[in-house]
Amino acid sequence: MSPDLDVAVVGAGIAGLAAAYRLRAQGRSVHVFESGEHIGGRMRTERRDGYLADTGAEMIGSTGYPATWRLIEDLRLTDAEVPLIGADLAVWRDGKARGHVGDPIGLLTGAGLGVPARLTLLGLLGGAAARRRAYDVDTPEATPLGDRTIAEISRGDLHDYLFQPLAGGYFGWDTAQACAGPFLSHTLAVGATKTFRTFRDGMDTLALRLADQVEVSTGVPVREVVTTDTGARLVADRTPLTARTIVMAVPAPLAVTLHGGAPEYVRRCEYRPMVKVVCLLSRPLDGLGRSFALAVPEVENQVLAGLVVDDRKHLGRVPVDRGMVSLVATPAAVPGLLEQTDDEISRTLVAHAEKYLPGIALALRDTIVTRFEHGLPMPTPAALNARAEFAGRPPAAVEYVGDWYAMRPSSEAAVRSAELVAERLSVVDSPAVARG
Repeated sequence: MSPDLDVAVVGAGIAGLAAAYRLRAQGRSVHVFESGEHIGGRMRTERRDGYLADTGAEMIGSTGYPATWRLIEDLRLTDAEVPLIGADLAVWRDGKARGHVGDPIGLLTGAGLGVPARLTLLGLLGGAAARRRAYDVDTPEATPLGDRTIAEISRGDLHDYLFQPLAGGYFGWDTAQACAGPFLSHTLAVGATKTFRTFRDGMDTLALRLADQVEVSTGVPVREVVTTDTGARLVADRTPLTARTIVMAVPAPLAVTLHGGAPEYVRRCEYRPMVKVVCLLSRPLDGLGRSFALAVPEVENQVLAGLVVDDRKHLGRVPVDRGMVSLVATPAAVPGLLEQTDDEISRTLVAHAEKYLPGIALALRDTIVTRFEHGLPMPTPAALNARAEFAGRPPAAVEYVGDWYAMRPSSEAAVRSAELVAERLSVVDSPAVARG
């Protein structure tokens, strides 16, 4: 008896949509199921009163994002649609924003680091760069650092004013638990922060383009996935459906909940919750020099981890003469904030942001609060040590995609996982013909 579906994809974030697109290009018939009413997942953009608010991811790299750029080329986006941000990242120290973090010039200006910390950083990055192939983002379990954590390889200023603000603030990681190998691999891959880009029309641009080319059902939660003798079965809302292949495109903890037969690596992958507040402003704010973003070390502030001045990211993000700033909570503050109302969260983070961007409270018109139970994957030793077996397993009726696939906290990891899984499934014979 033929299955109801050739390929079912669970989740319409960028990983699921990219997987559907790649599999359809191979001649597979694919249908994507999304529990929410919107696509894009953690790359969704909310459009309100002329503001384009990125509720999750903020940017991509000019380098270190090859799978994303292949997709951009396939979808025929122009350079104007993926512009350079053209500004630097700063870190807060001694009452001042110190620019050029993550940029070679920062090694000269300091970028918040003293000379000893800069020399240590040069040695660490230089040693890693000399063994670049050993820091492959596709194989995070194979770096020379093994399962040593970020806190174990960095001390003092290097940890407190660079690694912790980046890993803790922008990824939501606990540096005492997060492995350093994947962190350095990602850092080497993306290069200087001055090369970062964004999508002119919102970070969900790729997701929206992909959704136009694949079959997607929104508002349809998948409640269970089971492997069968001939493939797999899922329950979409309340309807049982069989499929030759099911691709789980949800965070690892959700995949485990839905599929009891998930491999050990999937079970060991951890996420950290994140809270973000996008502030819609009546005017653009001064401050931070020319920087478009500020990392706030936890030793300086235990509530606010960082901020992005979105109107500096791209002027098209806001109406004329308006401003917009995104605020991110520290990992330590998130559990308590999750128990608060949106208004309470907004008041708390805006009050802390006033120190770094004076006038933000007075210019505030509205806020958009986003709570991510599963913010970004954190590479723990337990997950790292289970990954090789997961990556080496044969193709199966239930496959997995997502940023956690390679424990890399970026949309590139999600898009790359879609390529890898499409390659895995290309060896599986299927008579299905593409449609939709």
